[in-house]
Parts: sequence; structure tokens; C-alpha cells
Amino acid sequence: MQQLISLYKDTFGCAPVKAETLPKAGSNRQYVRLTGTPTVIGVIGTDTAENHAFVYVAQHFASKGLPVPEIYAVSEDNTRYLQQDLGNRALYAAVAHGRENGGQYSDEEIALLKRTIRLLPHVQIEGAEGLDFNQLLQPIRFDRRAALFDLHYFKYCFLKTTDVPYNEVMLEDDFERMADDLVACAEGHTSFLYRDFQGRNVMLSDADEPCLIDFQGGQQGPIHYDVASFLWQASAKYPQRLREELIAEYADELSTIMSFDRVAFREHLMLFVLFRLMQVLGAYGLRGYVERKKYFLDSIPHAIASLRRLLLEGIAAPYPTLEDTLKRMVALPKFDAPLTSQPITKDSLTNMTTEKRPLVVRIFSFSYKKGIPADTSGNGGGYVFDCRSTHNPGRYEPYKKLTGLDAEVIKFLEDDGEILTFLDSVYRLADAHCARYMERGFTDLMFSFGCTGGQHRSVYSAQHLAEHLNQKFGIEIRLEHREQGIKQILPAK
Repeated sequence: MQQLISLYKDTFGCAPVKAETLPKAGSNRQYVRLTGTPTVIGVIGTDTAENHAFVYVAQHFASKGLPVPEIYAVSEDNTRYLQQDLGNRALYAAVAHGRENGGQYSDEEIALLKRTIRLLPHVQIEGAEGLDFNQLLQPIRFDRRAALFDLHYFKYCFLKTTDVPYNEVMLEDDFERMADDLVACAEGHTSFLYRDFQGRNVMLSDADEPCLIDFQGGQQGPIHYDVASFLWQASAKYPQRLREELIAEYADELSTIMSFDRVAFREHLMLFVLFRLMQVLGAYGLRGYVERKKYFLDSIPHAIASLRRLLLEGIAAPYPTLEDTLKRMVALPKFDAPLTSQPITKDSLTNMTTEKRPLVVRIFSFSYKKGIPADTSGNGGGYVFDCRSTHNPGRYEPYKKLTGLDAEVIKFLEDDGEILTFLDSVYRLADAHCARYMERGFTDLMFSFGCTGGQHRSVYSAQHLAEHLNQKFGIEIRLEHREQGIKQILPAK
């Protein structure tokens, strides 16, 4: 730290007023905010090759007009450097509302994502022009050996921790075939492969312009990898509709720089999505299981869920042993996959993962005067909750023309508090029931809330249970406020 402060003094002619050590994330580098004139970020890293790669790429990208932090100074032994302070607002945090709201991203959040994905092809193509890849970390290009390295990273750091049985030789054969296919997709690409292009590595300026960090692991390689990295980031929870929109944005921007086959690009992209998810799970195994870093442990279920959905699309079908092994892995109870009372075989697992429909929960609000909603699934109607024991806002003139979706009614009910106590009990029961239904592989569950007019208390309760279950379990919710004529689908995450 004293040497870092000395580097600041030598560079700017005065000592910083304050030195604040910033929390570590996935990297072993130490970041320090040195407050003064100017305020900068000081970096301490024992890996001098990694430090050199970051500084070289940052200076090269800056010469190309790409948004990266300015490098102010580097120590003689290359273990410390000073860079521009880009603030604390990462893209990942800026779009947190959409991520935490079941993938319902606002127009402002989507605009930030589009601005970022449109920057990517410029980094990949223009950033590679004149770049001396020999200055980067080994391996300097994505080739067959690099692909196999990441596949083995997944096998040894994650797959083996699950104790899923597999044929080692046949799995290795599939790894070899997959590596060949990945390299074939990359053939002819001289672009810059960022490798960790994701929301935490994009900082936003005061004007919401993206600026890039953590690109020191870059290589020469295919453009597909970074798109997969960004759009299938495990904890981002982008709905597929938004992914498609962002893929189109990327492709449109790329077409202004180079010509390419959009159909082939999409086909190759999905193979890299599978590859990237496996590589990410390897990293989560190392950082989470070995280094015990909570963020990585928390991200494992999200990555498993993405991998499970990808397997349903048959992306791994060309690699039968790998596909079978992955299906066994994602079906493990500890990853919240549906259980089966039958012995797991290849056929039974294939049927379970490709034919079994996920749980869908239907939730209704209704008026008792008009009867309980009919069950169209044939399962008997599920739970019916009577909200009439709670305080009724419909008795008061200001609320008579409003519903349980209006802010004034919500405030009335929550200030009164009876509805919150009522829903606490409902949540506990519903959580346990949903978890058990998912565990047993059931596909339909129904909850109904009734009150006098189906307008205030039942509407409030049905809406809140729907949002609660969608957020907690990531399952599809089909919500109907029957007396209000309102239907809504909260998509699965």
C-alpha cells in the first residue's frame, strides 16, 4: 500500500488525501480508491503478466477511441498501476430492478443493455486492428487446446464434485469433438475475444455511456463467445424475448463493420452458449466450492437452470455422452430438479427432461357472490382462501371505484396490516406446496382468493402471491382477476 501511495505521489506531485481498499470480487487483484487531486483507482497485483496485459490492451483500445479507463502510471516492477476512477455504477447494478422483478426490464434498462451490446462488435473488430496479441496472456488465441482447457476446467472443478457417474473415455471423445466444432466456428476470426464480457465488467458514466474493465484475459478468437457470455450470464435472468432483441441489436451493429452469415452466426452462437455455461460452472466450482466465495455459490442454481433449458433445445445432442452426463447432473436433487421414484436410466432421464412440462401455477381473484373459479386442469381446484376476515377498503367512499392494484388501496391495506398477517400464512403454505409439487414433477397448481366483490382484498392478495411465487421459484404464473377482466402471465425465469 505504501508503494502504491508513493506511485501516486511520484505521478501527481502530492499524496492522496485518503486510501480506501475496495471489496474483492472474483479477481485476486487488490483495488484501492486513492482520493485526492485527482481521485484514481490503484491496483496491486502479483501477476505481472496479467497487469501488463491489462495496461497494454487499455492503452491500445484508448488509441482506437474505445471507452476504457485511462492508465496514469505503472510501477517499475509492474506490480502496481494507477487507472482512471470510473465510479461505482456497474451495468449489472443499473439493471437490477428488471433482474429482481422477474425479468420485467424497464425501457431505460433495455436501452442501457442495447447500448452495451452495440459497443461489443467495435471492441471485437476495431479493437483487434493493430493489436499485438503476443502481448496478451497465454494462450493468446482460442484454439483446440484452449477449448479443451475450459472443458476440463468444467469437468475437474465442477462435474467431479457432483459425483455423477460417467464414462471417462467416452466423455473425453465428446470433448474432443466439441473442441473441433468450436474451433471450426472460430475459423478465420481474428477478432478480440473479451472472454468475460458481462454486466459487472461494464461501468456506466454519468451520461450512462458504457466503459469497459477486466479485459486482461482477452484472446484472439470468435465473436460468438462474448455474445454468449453477456446474454447468458448466469445471474442476469434475461427473458428469452429480450435475448432475441439484443442478439438482433448486436447483429445489426456488426453488419455495419463486416459482412457475415446471420443464420450460421445464430447456429454457432448456441454451441458457444453451451460451452460458456460449462466453463462458468467450472469457475463457480473453483471460486465457490474451493475458495468459498458466496457470490459464486449463489450463482450456481442460475447457471444450472440455464443449462437445463439449453438441454431441452437439443444443443448437446451431437455429443451423446456429454448430453447424458449433463442431464444426469442437472437432475440432481440438490439442483432442485424434478425427482423420480424410478431408477435413473438414459431413457427415463431423457423423457423427464424433454417431455415433462414444468409446474405452472394459476392464481385467481374472485367474488363469492359469483362463485369460486372453475378448475380446467382436472386437478380439483387447489387452494381457496377467504379474504373477508380482513378490513375491507370497499366500505369507504374514496376506494369504492378503485381495486387492489391501485396505490391508494395498497397503502390502506398495508397500513392496516391485517392483510399482511393473512398473507404471511398463505406464503408459508404456498411455498411448501410449490416446492413439493416441483420435487414430484407435477405440472398444475391453483390458488384462488375470494372477497365480497372480488375488487380489493382478493385482487391485492392474488397479485402479491403471484409475484412472490414467480420471484421465489422462477415458475410461470397465470394470473386472472376474474371480476376485473384482467389476465396476466408472469413468465418462467
